[in-house]
Amino acid sequence: MHLIVGEDGLARPPWAATDPLLRTYYDEEWGMPVRDERGLFERLSLEAFQSGLSWATILRKRPAFREAFAGFDPDAVAAFDEDDALRLMADAGIVRNRRKIDATIGNARATVALRADGGLPALLWSARPATTPVPASFAEVPTQSPESVALAKALRARGFAHVGPTTMFALMEAVGIVDTHLVGSHRRGTSGAWLPDGAPDPRFEAPGAKAAA
Repeated sequence: MHLIVGEDGLARPPWAATDPLLRTYYDEEWGMPVRDERGLFERLSLEAFQSGLSWATILRKRPAFREAFAGFDPDAVAAFDEDDALRLMADAGIVRNRRKIDATIGNARATVALRADGGLPALLWSARPATTPVPASFAEVPTQSPESVALAKALRARGFAHVGPTTMFALMEAVGIVDTHLVGSHRRGTSGAWLPDGAPDPRFEAPGAKAAA
C-alpha cells in the first residue's frame, strides 16, 4: 500500500500515517522550502545525526538537539571547543556520537566561512534539478541523484563532513529542493517550489538565483 487515507480524508505514505509526531512533520514541514542559513544548517546537522537511525528518533530528540547546539546558530556552534564536545557527549538527550558531534562543529565553521562565497543557502539550492521526480510508489523514489552527488562533492571541498550523496538527497527532499511526495499524496505539489507534474513552479525563486542570473 503506497498511501493511506486518514480519518481526515488526506492521503499520506505509511510512515506518516499513524505516529502523530511524524504525521504533523509530514503535513507541515517535510518538503517545504527552507531558505535561511540557520534552518538549513539545522537540517544538514540533523540529517547527519540521522544516519543509521530512524528519523522518528531524531525528530523526538530535536528539542534537545536545539538546546544542546545553541539553536543551531552557526556562529555559536563554530565557537564550540573541546569542553563543549565533552558536554555534548554527556548529553543523553541527543545522539552521543563523537564523530557526528565533531562534524557538526566543523560544519558550523564551514558554514560561516562559506558566507564569503555566496553562503550555505545558495550552495544547497544550486543543487535544485530542472525537474523533480514524480513517484507513484516508494520503489520509484531515488535515494540519490546526480545533483546530490555533485552537492556532496562541493560541500566536502568546502570542509563539510558527513555529507554523502544519500544524506544530501534526503536533505534535498526535506527542505524542498526536490519534491518526492508520492502522486496522490495531499502534499504533492504543495510546497510552492514544484508543480504536481514535476515541473518547477515559475513563481518560486531559490536562494542565490538573482546572483546567478
